[in-house]
Amino acid sequence: MATSRVITWEVSGSQGLETAWTELGADALRARGRAVGTSPQPYWISYELDTADGFVTRRLRVTAESADGVRTLELRHDGAGRWTADGESLPDVEGALDCDLGLCPLTNTMPVLRHGLHLAPGERGLSMAWVSVPDLTVLPSRQTYSHLGQGRVRFVSGDFRSDIVFDGDGFVVDYPGIATRFGRS
Repeated sequence: MATSRVITWEVSGSQGLETAWTELGADALRARGRAVGTSPQPYWISYELDTADGFVTRRLRVTAESADGVRTLELRHDGAGRWTADGESLPDVEGALDCDLGLCPLTNTMPVLRHGLHLAPGERGLSMAWVSVPDLTVLPSRQTYSHLGQGRVRFVSGDFRSDIVFDGDGFVVDYPGIATRFGRS
């Protein structure tokens, strides 16, 4: 049975806010969210995320509105490592299991839950389909997640490094430099 939660973060990375309505099952996550940011430019984002067994991303649908206009992205994963954006093949992110929506603390949940890194020792180097906000460009991103202790995971991507605090369900509580959850519970 899925557990429903509503989570809101102050997103310092975008100088904005994000709210996600989540349904967390034993090995799948569904969510829809809204974010407003002022950096790198004022924007609104809405998204829907669906994962399959093992918290593997199946679909991320994003709409972004900024002074540049409205953009949409339908990012899909076929379950065998192949991705499409709006129906077009994305060979640069082939093999990735997860998407990572820029400045969105929710999308750190999938790899952490899949590998139990918020609860038990381990380290995983992962390839991600990273979505830049607000332009919605999809790029490959190499990321490493390392268990530091109960509820604490180090995230490294390129020169960026942050020690993230997760709750027992695998949702971000504090992501220094990116986001802090309201209520921190």
